Amino acid sequence: MRGQSQKVGSMKEQTLSDPVRPDQSALAYNATVVSCRQPHSDLLLLRVRLDEGEFVCDPGQYTTLALGGWEPRIDRLRTTSPAWQNRLIRRAYSVSSPILDEQGELVEFSKLDFAEFYVALVQKPTDDPPQLTPRLFALRQGDRLHMGPVAHGNYAAVPVQPDQNLLFVGSGTGEAPHNAIVTERLRTGHRGRIAVVTSVRLRRDLAYMEQHRQLEDRFDNYRYVPVTTREPENLEPAHPGYVGRKHIQELYATGELFERIGWEPSPDDTHVYLCGNPAMIGAPHHDRTGHFVFPEPPGMVELLLHHGFRLDHPRRPGNVHFEKYW
Repeated sequence: MRGQSQKVGSMKEQTLSDPVRPDQSALAYNATVVSCRQPHSDLLLLRVRLDEGEFVCDPGQYTTLALGGWEPRIDRLRTTSPAWQNRLIRRAYSVSSPILDEQGELVEFSKLDFAEFYVALVQKPTDDPPQLTPRLFALRQGDRLHMGPVAHGNYAAVPVQPDQNLLFVGSGTGEAPHNAIVTERLRTGHRGRIAVVTSVRLRRDLAYMEQHRQLEDRFDNYRYVPVTTREPENLEPAHPGYVGRKHIQELYATGELFERIGWEPSPDDTHVYLCGNPAMIGAPHHDRTGHFVFPEPPGMVELLLHHGFRLDHPRRPGNVHFEKYW
């Protein structure tokens, strides 16, 4: 895979394309499922290969996956709305990456002949249930779908020096783009500290943890810190290992995060990457006067800016980068 960074885009739950009849699916689909693995029933690692050409992608970028509204769902619900029946249902996904190959060596992202996607099952017991992920979870090896042939986004486009420190913060499957970025940095001899912090509900949601632990054993400058919010030690005060329920932004505000990663990020020498839940990111918007307006309670962006970090912008490069999933 190769390519250049494009304009960043937010992760959409689902969008509609032009109508396509089911008998046109052979024309609509351009890729095949190479493999699919479910760490558990609500989590999917999906590898997809284009039929023709090279997938154009840099570490940290995203592309789209799409299936027809006529395809089966794992919950066996039938699409009754005409808006979905004869259309491709699309969603943007960050491109993830295996970290180690079968020989235990760091993966060279540019040489992969497939794209890996890290997908959480979206379920809502409503009259308008999610349309795409219940269909993605019904896929099996050899099945067909549509994948955007060119990736987009500039999440990791800002140049980083080999001695600078890197802090990657993700929630849920938000660590997906971090896998490719981190692997490439380590593979090319990055000398600065690298920490990946991932917040999930349960430890079983950490599909890449074993590979990250192997990186820790191999690289002195690397640290992987999982944070859970729904395990017994998070919810039950009587639990012998009780630590409470804390989100990443709380850990940063109190300084506990620095203890866990083993160093304190500084705006003078650190780039921070944020991907996942908008509440964790806390991205601001501009009011009528052009000033930032931050959501409440504060997210990571506001906390970082308060400590002297700078928000990355195409016209004003900074050291805080974020990618929203919805």
